[in-house]
Amino acid sequence: MQKRYGHLIVAAAVSTQILSVAIASAQGGDAFVPVTDEMLENPAPGDWLSWRRTANGWGYSPLDQITPENVGDLRMVWTRSLNDGSQTGTPLAYRGVMYMPNPNDVIQALDAATGDLIWEHRRKIPDDAKDYVGGFLSQNNRNIAIYANLIIDTSVDDHLFALDAGTGKMVWETMVLDYRTHPALQGAGPIIGNGKAFSGRSCSPRGGPDACVITAHDALTGEEVWRRRTIPAPGEPGDETWGDVPFEKRAHVGSWMPPSYDADLDLVFAGTSVTAPAPKFMLGGVDNKHLYHNSTLALDADSGEIVWHYQHMNDHWDLDHPFERLVVETAVAPDPDEVPWINPNIEPGEVRKVITGIPGKTALVYSIDRETGEFLWANPTTTQNVIASIDGATGAVTESSELVFNAEGQEVLTCPSYFGGKDWETGVYSPLNNVMYFPLRNTCARMLATTEAASIYALATRNEIAPGTDQVGTVQAISVETGATLWKHEQRSATMSLVGTAGGLLFGGDVNGRFRAFDQETGAVLWEINLGSAVTGFPITYAVDGRQFVAVSTGSGGTSSHFTGLTPELRPSAGNNLFVFALPAR
Repeated sequence: MQKRYGHLIVAAAVSTQILSVAIASAQGGDAFVPVTDEMLENPAPGDWLSWRRTANGWGYSPLDQITPENVGDLRMVWTRSLNDGSQTGTPLAYRGVMYMPNPNDVIQALDAATGDLIWEHRRKIPDDAKDYVGGFLSQNNRNIAIYANLIIDTSVDDHLFALDAGTGKMVWETMVLDYRTHPALQGAGPIIGNGKAFSGRSCSPRGGPDACVITAHDALTGEEVWRRRTIPAPGEPGDETWGDVPFEKRAHVGSWMPPSYDADLDLVFAGTSVTAPAPKFMLGGVDNKHLYHNSTLALDADSGEIVWHYQHMNDHWDLDHPFERLVVETAVAPDPDEVPWINPNIEPGEVRKVITGIPGKTALVYSIDRETGEFLWANPTTTQNVIASIDGATGAVTESSELVFNAEGQEVLTCPSYFGGKDWETGVYSPLNNVMYFPLRNTCARMLATTEAASIYALATRNEIAPGTDQVGTVQAISVETGATLWKHEQRSATMSLVGTAGGLLFGGDVNGRFRAFDQETGAVLWEINLGSAVTGFPITYAVDGRQFVAVSTGSGGTSSHFTGLTPELRPSAGNNLFVFALPAR
């Protein structure tokens, strides 16, 4: 595998030295304190060290200075413009420094209390790779990772690279795929677990099945540890599920959001996307399962081997399932009055290690035993008509037969649309009350199966708001134990990513530029500000010198323009900006 190194030469033989490197940093002039695996598992309360703060996907902070009683006093304390391009970034915060990913491989280190620039790295993108942006390489940069003294990210041109956290200078760079022959869309960066950087990507049909990979790299050196193809080859488990489709014609089972990591089991939980084309009659037949599309994969973190998999549906409509999995230990007692699909073998109230949440665009919330992959329960949250039933004992899914395409030119009404009842915008798990919270949408689409469509999925669509409502956006609170919906906030504009705090609050925005604080117990909106542009970034909260801050970014990234199109009377701007809030200084 090709590798290029920057100003610091890092080799496997000296990789252990990185943890002891002391570099001058902007943290008050003190020596940089290397980030360890233990710190990533249990960050200091004021730090935000991973995409969802911790690798279990929770999106929850133990900070509690801002509360329902004082959140009305929240004020903007600084703001900063971000680089042009599709913007859906997540900042990291460590010991008073914020590391902010920008579009097109730009990363900034900022004073987290004032917003002053410490350093900026603008990675050079090859000219021929720039031609792909807007085609099948990504200018988007949802998240970065921190480990030892390194900031680690994926790149537009399908590399993994690391910067010196104190200076912003390149340390190492590893090619994951050759974008000229195997283009992949790396819209998300890695997460770190036990010294390894785990990353997934979408994959162009032009790149074939070998572009569809989840990888692990040594986080200190960039050396590849393993890669797991998400499409089986002849002779591999799952090959038969593609029927007579030649291996080279199997494509586009991507894993384009960051995975979750369970340190206790040393497992990586990754989700996958639809095939291209999506209608399975065009890809060997509707009865084939086409593993491992639209699945949850439990991967051995040391080898990349698939320990177990669960397929959420045989997808004909581009309803991907690559979103965050929440790693939780909980009593399992699904409420039969609320939850339609329950495993009959559950002992109500038994404590299980589960992955839970809403992994896909269907917006079904699932609970799955994370040790074995056993289906426990599932429940719809928004309007959906594509899943007819789930066998509780086996977890086997039956799709609505009248919506399954069988011929070109066939048109169906599917709910949700391919922009999802849920999409890449993230939810939250709160250990305060064992409740998860999700930003969801009421959308449908009239879909036409046609090879003449501009889409690689062979689908032409007309999107609309779900019947019976004019409210596109919701935030829902769902019990992890029972599956019951505890409260629902509804609004005209589509809702975006959330962050939760020990202060009993949720913070989240929408595509109309509103950023709000919700009460976790009731869903009441306690505070709101108009930021002008769609809130496309992932919010975080952190602390500097005992003062709690809340940060979020706006822009034109992701699916925000689609949802704005459903509500044409709402006309936000499209500026890429970072906003930071705090209570008045004491």
